[in-house]
Amino acid sequence: MEKSGSIMGGALLVAGTSIGGGMLALPILTGQGGFVPSLAVFITCWLFMVCTGLLFLEISLWMDKEANIISMAQKTLGPLGKAFAWGLYLFLFYCLTVAYVVGCGNLLCELFQNSLPDWAGPLLFVALFAPFVYAGTKVIGKLNIFLMLGLGASFFAFVILGYSHVEPENLVRKDWSLSFLALPIAFTSFAYQGIIPSLITYMHHDARKTRQAILIGSFIPFLTYLLWQWLIMGIVPADGPYGLTAALANGSTAIQPLKYFIDNPSIFIIAKLFAFFALVTSFFGVTLGLLDFLADGLRVEKTKQGRLLLCFGVFVPPMLIAYTHPHVFLSALDFAGGFGCALLLGLLPILMVWRGRYFLKLPSTYSIPGGKPLLIILLLFVVFELVCETMHKFIH
Repeated sequence: MEKSGSIMGGALLVAGTSIGGGMLALPILTGQGGFVPSLAVFITCWLFMVCTGLLFLEISLWMDKEANIISMAQKTLGPLGKAFAWGLYLFLFYCLTVAYVVGCGNLLCELFQNSLPDWAGPLLFVALFAPFVYAGTKVIGKLNIFLMLGLGASFFAFVILGYSHVEPENLVRKDWSLSFLALPIAFTSFAYQGIIPSLITYMHHDARKTRQAILIGSFIPFLTYLLWQWLIMGIVPADGPYGLTAALANGSTAIQPLKYFIDNPSIFIIAKLFAFFALVTSFFGVTLGLLDFLADGLRVEKTKQGRLLLCFGVFVPPMLIAYTHPHVFLSALDFAGGFGCALLLGLLPILMVWRGRYFLKLPSTYSIPGGKPLLIILLLFVVFELVCETMHKFIH
């Protein structure tokens, strides 16, 4: 009998899914509130996403075989739930694709010392990297090994070289009201739930081991983000012409302001390498997921012609947005987390578990403790986040 995957192997799958391009936006949005308030936001969002991940574990164990979010919604919420999940999935993944296309395009513009127009960077990036998406999972899987090695090496090199540039006075700022700006990006940065059906298969439906993998795997990004926040917010002040507030106004990533506060050019180059690896690994994960989703939903066979058609569906809408809004990186991630992740990965699993447990009486080998009170608390948090995000978007 084939042995199930290890807990650490599963944990790394969860961690690798979570850690990505959201890191480049976190310090920009949390810089308004300060380091300590951002820590409180991280803890809250991490706990929330752990709970919803365990809800997805419970739902996945109701399914007869490995199933995606759409199948789960159809089984528990019916056709209306399926349509709701369909729309949310497309919204979330197109927002993320736009963010990564624009973010990577901006890095290419910087590589050419801004000799390229803003709209050309995203176009060049898609021309270079979309063929890998067309080639499929096997090609990207091999390439991703080197990208993840580069991501880890550049991150640790940045930590080792950058910690001496941290100014403690930059970390004392506290504005709790502005800390809520970080909620949408924090939702996106802790997202991993889409991989849970695959994780359960990897663990041979062992609920205990899968639960441990989720807990450990989601804690690794928490520690990584905490260290990243301490470094960026300690090096770059919130205020000033090149501070985090100015970067937010310009739609910049957390890497771009570093060049104004670090004399050592090698540190800035390492930070840009990290940004590249973080964005490209996230770009591949999101676009492959979107391509598979469109293939399944539209019943398109993955022949050469079919894959070409699917790639047009994946890349043309984001390219049009990137062309007209070349500095939309932060806004796209903000919309993805504030509405897409909150509804698809927050509200939807709560509703699915509530109906599956208490109306359909579906049997399960695992159920997260807390019962209805926990589900109500989680639901109230989603409502709170959506209200904050709506007020921020449409009032301010």
